[in-house]
Amino acid sequence: MKLLTLAAACAAVFTLAAAPAFAADSVVAKLAQPVPQAAKVIAGEAIFNCEGDTCVANAPQSQTFATSTCKAIAAKFGPVTSYTGETYAGAKSLDETRLGACNAAAVARAAGGPQMAKK
Repeated sequence: MKLLTLAAACAAVFTLAAAPAFAADSVVAKLAQPVPQAAKVIAGEAIFNCEGDTCVANAPQSQTFATSTCKAIAAKFGPVTSYTGETYAGAKSLDETRLGACNAAAVARAAGGPQMAKK
């Protein structure tokens, strides 16, 4: 019983000590044009708070830093100029190829979506 109590106490201490490290995690999408008013959007299993030319997910999940999530932001708000993930382990950004794929969604949106071929 004492071992179980000790294990529970250790788990609680680890959880409280690790919380500040995980609290710093975020994914940031910089937009080419500012949003007209503050908005929230769910993408990549996270809530992005968008204001001005920046959308931030402060509690990212495993799918938040992905090209598909960037595409969802671009489809909603227009071209994304940078897409970065910041964690306790460092920062990472989408490279030019992945950012271009992301912005293809914004281009499709501006063009009115996919077009059907005419006969």
